[in-house]
Amino acid sequence: MGIVAAVKPEWNFACPDWAERLKSGRSILPDLPLFKAKADRAVAIFDNLRIPDIEGQPRFADAAGDWFRDIVRAILGSLDDNGVRHVSEVFALLGKKNSKTTNGGALMLTALLVNEVPRGEFLFIGPTQEISDLAFQQAAGMIEADPEGYLQKRFHVQEYKKKIVDRVNKAFVKVKTFDMKVMTGSKPIGVLIDELHVMGSLHYASRVMGQIRGALESKRNSFLLIISTQSDQPPAGVFKAELQYARSIRDGKVTGNIRMLPMLFEFPESMQIDRHNKPWANPEFWPMVMPNLGRSLHLDAMLAGYQAAREKGDEEERRWASQHLNVEIGLALHSDRWIGADYFEDAADDRITLEYIEGNSDVCVVGGDVGGLEDLWGLAVMGRHKRTRHWMLWVHAWVQPIVFERRKEIAERLRDFVKDGDLTICEHVTQDAEEAALIVVRLRDKGLLPEEGAVGLDPAGVTALLEELASHGIVSPMAASVSQGYKLSAAIFGVERKLADGTLKHSGSPLLTWCVENARAEMRGSNVYIEKKSASSKIDPLVATFNAAEMMSRNPEAVGRSVYETRGIRMI
Repeated sequence: MGIVAAVKPEWNFACPDWAERLKSGRSILPDLPLFKAKADRAVAIFDNLRIPDIEGQPRFADAAGDWFRDIVRAILGSLDDNGVRHVSEVFALLGKKNSKTTNGGALMLTALLVNEVPRGEFLFIGPTQEISDLAFQQAAGMIEADPEGYLQKRFHVQEYKKKIVDRVNKAFVKVKTFDMKVMTGSKPIGVLIDELHVMGSLHYASRVMGQIRGALESKRNSFLLIISTQSDQPPAGVFKAELQYARSIRDGKVTGNIRMLPMLFEFPESMQIDRHNKPWANPEFWPMVMPNLGRSLHLDAMLAGYQAAREKGDEEERRWASQHLNVEIGLALHSDRWIGADYFEDAADDRITLEYIEGNSDVCVVGGDVGGLEDLWGLAVMGRHKRTRHWMLWVHAWVQPIVFERRKEIAERLRDFVKDGDLTICEHVTQDAEEAALIVVRLRDKGLLPEEGAVGLDPAGVTALLEELASHGIVSPMAASVSQGYKLSAAIFGVERKLADGTLKHSGSPLLTWCVENARAEMRGSNVYIEKKSASSKIDPLVATFNAAEMMSRNPEAVGRSVYETRGIRMI
């Protein structure tokens, strides 16, 4: 008789029907081959802990939602007899008031109670000392709230050190702040990271996450729990990367050696991006993303908060929705925003690329905005559709390496744009002008540029580009200056109108979306001035768009195919 090989359990973290599960109130935990005895024991311990900051200090068995028991079961019930934890990471995304921090503190205390590793180390990590201390204080309160006194005897709470020590095996959990020294002297078994979205703008965040994972990967029984609300700004940096990875796993787009279990309480994308009907604003759908509804949060209070936010305007409504309903903000609107921002998202068309514009336009123009070395170098290509005569927009930008040092607060966001393909980091100072000029030459050689007013530029700081263009035979009047300040108002008003009436479409570039978000509009008399909100707010590609619009508003006609094309001698 042959030997029958044991079937290896499948640890598949995908949950493609997650939206239907949320709608019907079912668990979004995939069917995993958990070790039932260990999972049940961990949940039993968790359930018997008491919530310290609620009247009567109820047990988690009576006050906690099943959604977090799923996380407890997955993390602490996936440790096999060989000491391998098969669910080594969990990313939990849910709105405020769902007791995620309190539950996180309870999970870490439960992990201490089931831990068998002498002097094992567990960490509470947050973006600030105050945030990382919240889960610690909840865990310490649970120890004090034990009516039988067992937990007080088992653990030594050292408030001054922000540390809880297990007197039995000397294992401990302590507080640390998310910074470059977070792993110094630490070899943790378990880590809880709270409010990852706050770390999105930190230029060193990805390195710190790498340090944390590197420390955990050396232990086969380790785990990492990330809990966070959605960002009240467009997701960026490490938060954006982790969230996109978690979604890809959940949707089954990433397979193989998966490390992360996604537990994302959010609406389907179709519900989030419908800005006109706002299906997410219907309270009937709120239970989908409020798993603790009826416990730590209540519908009447949430309705009152939402109505108050709506009365304060679109910006506050979006902020509230991001924090309580996990609605991802694509374009953060502020009170002094440029009015075109209200129509910008609806004008996105992901078919639009530079190649699409070239293939569907009867004429193209180019706008450029060149700032100092700490600004972006923005280029906008605008085409007029050969059939509808609607305008189509594509932008690109270049950035000097010094910006990442001088403007660290936006460094992670800029790196996101590089990954998107919308931004190029210059390897030498003149790379921006050289590559921008080649794009203009490419359009000329395809016969798409007009003889006059093909390239509209802010007169300031364009010497390098003019020299590059001249080397390719592009000089005045093909390259023209565009007056700035109040004289740009006509172009700005024109773009607003065409966005509103649907006759201007853009590529949906995250870079350009960010620039629109950064733009502050100021009316002076009958003119509009577009300025950036702060020194770190970049709007150069948007200004380049206005410059291109000024050229297109002159109703140009293309000169036709270049002599270089007809002779078969392409310049690029």
